[in-house]
Order: sequence, then C-alpha cells, then structure tokens
Amino acid sequence: MMLLKEYRICMPLTVEEYRIGQLYMISKHSHEQSERGEGVEVMQNEPYEDPVHGQGQLTEKRVYLNSKLPSWARAVVPRIFYVTEKAWNYYPYTITEYTCSFLPKFSIHIETKYEDNKGSNDNIFECEAKDAEREVCFIDIAYDEIPERYYKESEDPKNFVSEKTGRGLLKEGWRESQEPIMCSYKLVAVKFEVWGLQSRVEQFVHKVVRDVLLIGHRQAFAWVDEWYDMTMDEVREYERTTQEATNRKIGTFPPAISISDVTLPSHGGHSSAPSTPLTTDAPEFLSVPKDRPRKKSAPETLTLPDPMQMCLHTQPGAEPCNKPSLAKPE
Repeated sequence: MMLLKEYRICMPLTVEEYRIGQLYMISKHSHEQSERGEGVEVMQNEPYEDPVHGQGQLTEKRVYLNSKLPSWARAVVPRIFYVTEKAWNYYPYTITEYTCSFLPKFSIHIETKYEDNKGSNDNIFECEAKDAEREVCFIDIAYDEIPERYYKESEDPKNFVSEKTGRGLLKEGWRESQEPIMCSYKLVAVKFEVWGLQSRVEQFVHKVVRDVLLIGHRQAFAWVDEWYDMTMDEVREYERTTQEATNRKIGTFPPAISISDVTLPSHGGHSSAPSTPLTTDAPEFLSVPKDRPRKKSAPETLTLPDPMQMCLHTQPGAEPCNKPSLAKPE
C-alpha cells in the first residue's frame, strides 16, 4: 500500500519553452543551495537512448542532507547522510525515483508528463495508474501559500513581469485566460512500509513534496528572462559548467554510509524543485507518548530524507536499469 497523489501545476509557458527553463532552474538552484559537504552532487549525466521512449538523458545524483536535518534527527543519523536520485528524462515524459539507505523501506516515485493545456486532461496517467485510487491536487504558482522562509518578492508571479515575454503580474483566476499555458502533471507515490507510522509519514512527505513543486515552478517562471533565449546546446553547457562548480563547492569526501542496492527498471525520469529543511522539532506524530510505556520494538524517532532538497532537483538521467512500473495499491 502507498499514498498516491496527482499534482497539476500550470505555467504561463509552452511545453517546449519549459524544456529549457526546467534544466536551467534545476542547475541554478542546486548550485545556490550547495555548500561545503552539503547539497546536490551529480554522479552521472549523459545521453541515453531507450528502445521504447527514444532519445533521453540519464542522471544520478546524491543529495547530501545532514545539516538540513533537525537536531533530534542528526543525533541518530550517520555523519554523512544522503539520498540517491535516479532520473530518466524522455521529455515530455520523465520518471524520477528516490531511495535512502538509512530508511530502506522509504521511497518516492514520480512520473511526469507535460501538455499545453490548463490541467484539463483527467486521463493522462490512464496506463500508469489504471484502477489506482489517487487524489488530484492543483497547485497555483501565484496564489498558493509557500513557507515564509522561501518567499521572495522577485519570484512572486503576482508581482513579477518578464521583460522578454511580457508575461507575469498573474491575477486571480489567471489559468482560465492565460495564453500560452502549459501543465506539469506529476503522479507521486510515497511509500514507507513501517507498521504504525506508514500513513502519517506518507501524508507528511506529500505535504513537503507539494511545497517543493510550488517553489520550483515559481522559480522556473521568475527566472524566465535568464534562460528564455538559450538553445538546448547552450543550456546543456550551462548545466555542465554549473554542475562542475557545484561539485567543487560541495567537495569530495568518502561517504560514511553506502546506498543499498535497489533494483530499478529502465525508463525516463525528471522533475524539479528546491530543498526544504525540516523543522527543528520532531513532528508531533513521531513523538513517543509520555503517558504509556514505550514499546521496545517500535522506533522512538524517525528520520526522513529532506524532499525539499530532492524533489525538484530531479532531471534527466540515471544509469540504465529495467523500466519501473507504478505498483497498484494493495
């Protein structure tokens, strides 16, 4: 059993424009959020051709999170803690998966499709999630609230207007009249197979994932004048040089833990989103009640990977495996 949600995020762009904008945003954000020993390290990023999906891009990244974790979590987490992201990008179809060796029963699976519409396709994942129960959630990049610490007036679509495209200053109900308009459809499955905590943890992770998607898509549009005139070759070169700079910024050091082997099928993946540090206090639902004895078999605390550091960093790539399929809820 897993918690499955479909997110729909509209943008005042075309699908072809967003192909460039997404790659630019991911690289820039990764570099800005990285520092010595922390951030997103690109392990692999190269072209790959799939017999079904055709030409695509493979990436594998390590998202180092230790300083982003709350103090209660750092006490029990290895000194160097990271999440592995594997992505297969066959734009406009992508797949991204996250695994964590410290939480072997935890995973996030994201399938993304892009279309030039206002989020009106109710059957876009008919094959991937046939008969699967899922909640559809619209995300409004202009009017949905974001965590206060991530708000920047320059990245607010209600205030921002693009000099190169003239788009921006989005008004209430903008999706009904905006031209051009596109939609990112994201089918997100969160799985945490720990009895007694599964439902609450999966709900918690989905809340963070939603914030990730909101902030990342806001940035992609707010930075449009920086990437709008780029060609695919130019944005790939920007991506390459920025990734090299980011890897140098993080620094190289031997990992204190290893990623467990996870058999992943071959396919395409991709997405985008900034990182969100978890709160400094343990979530209330993870606290051990004081009015009853503690069970020896149950964990007293739970460490979650920081989806905000991950989710929107997804983009082309990962080493070839077998094509993954989205499991139906049991």
